Amino acid sequence: MNHSRSSTLFAQAKIAIPGGVNSPVRAFKSVGADPLFIKKASGCHIYDEDGNSFIDFVGSWGPMIVGHCHPDIVQAVHDTMNSGASFGAPTERETILANMVIEAVPSIEMVRMVSSGTEATMSAIRVARGFTGRDKIIKFSGCYHGHADSLLVKAGSGAATFGVPDSPGVPADVARLTLTAEYNSLDSVKKLVADNKDSIACIIVEPVAGNMGTVPPREGFLEGLKEICTLEGIILIFDEVMSGFRVAYGGAQELYGVTPDMTTLGKIIGGGLPVGAFGGKREIMEKLSPSGGIYQAGTLSGNPLAMSAGIATLNILKQPGFYSRLEEKSRIIAEGIAQAAQKAGYPIYSTRVGSMFCAFFTKGEVIDWPTASRSDTAAFAKYYLAMLDEGVYLAPSQYETAFVSAAHGDAEIERTIAAAEKCFKLIA
Repeated sequence: MNHSRSSTLFAQAKIAIPGGVNSPVRAFKSVGADPLFIKKASGCHIYDEDGNSFIDFVGSWGPMIVGHCHPDIVQAVHDTMNSGASFGAPTERETILANMVIEAVPSIEMVRMVSSGTEATMSAIRVARGFTGRDKIIKFSGCYHGHADSLLVKAGSGAATFGVPDSPGVPADVARLTLTAEYNSLDSVKKLVADNKDSIACIIVEPVAGNMGTVPPREGFLEGLKEICTLEGIILIFDEVMSGFRVAYGGAQELYGVTPDMTTLGKIIGGGLPVGAFGGKREIMEKLSPSGGIYQAGTLSGNPLAMSAGIATLNILKQPGFYSRLEEKSRIIAEGIAQAAQKAGYPIYSTRVGSMFCAFFTKGEVIDWPTASRSDTAAFAKYYLAMLDEGVYLAPSQYETAFVSAAHGDAEIERTIAAAEKCFKLIA
């Protein structure tokens, strides 16, 4: 498959843009190739600058749940653009989308719109700190919540430890306020809470981890976090930027029946446009400026284009049978890829929650970052590039989630499974 124009464009981009990309994973570094430059998309297909067509399982990293260029969304954005892209003033669309989110997500009684997932998580943590009067937070190794300073930390040598900066430019004094536990380990959380009595403002967690590959919560994990937070006066934040409206209309909290104190959202509620949101209990959210003293602001927050795209998207998702049909498509694809690996005698560990799935290149069970990190990333890179040659576009990292959309049809599903069978045989 010819990628010459993409390579040329990448070389040009590296002169003007750090690393040639505006978000690091796009650089394809972990798979040892130059990134594809995408020209257009439609349904479940994307097309690069060299004219190659691919079945897309990235979906702009999650938001394209109904497929690219859905006519309802395109029309909504077009109609809105004719009236103006941004005013920096309130519009009715903000309230309409806010009420749709409140109706859908069990934990949200009030919501604030922002422009990105990072902005949503950093704002939610600020509100939790302001509400509790405490400074420390707990996050989990392998869970990514955006690039705010306090969240760019990783676990040390122990299973649960004080954070250390995970990036130059993050002050050590900021990182020390972030405690890191192991995903799916309540014991690691209990130890941190006991060692930091009455000083932890919030626990932030991806209820379905999607940034170390797809890692589901073990039975009792989310319930245990809720119990700990209730007993200790800690705010429980579900980061549903990825899982919100993805694994169910009401997100992972609807799927698992556990209601946090606060929730962050993004991706799908923007219908492909930049958006984020955070919300929760009324008593917490009313502490936010201008009704309270905790400050947060954004000129483009709730901009008309993103609100219109979000409203149109959620209206599609509300249609009867949408999630049951998506669930079946996703099951067939994930099981088909796992069976293709088994036929080739190649060991993988397959995970899936709703329309999020991952093939870990490891024999062992994956339940957290230490087990995920045992994956054979070199083998994944070979598989990735082979699938790309077969016209299947996956995320260019072992530690990312694949996404299925409503636009994936029987033909694309069959072609994807056939490609996987061929590619596992090549690397076995």
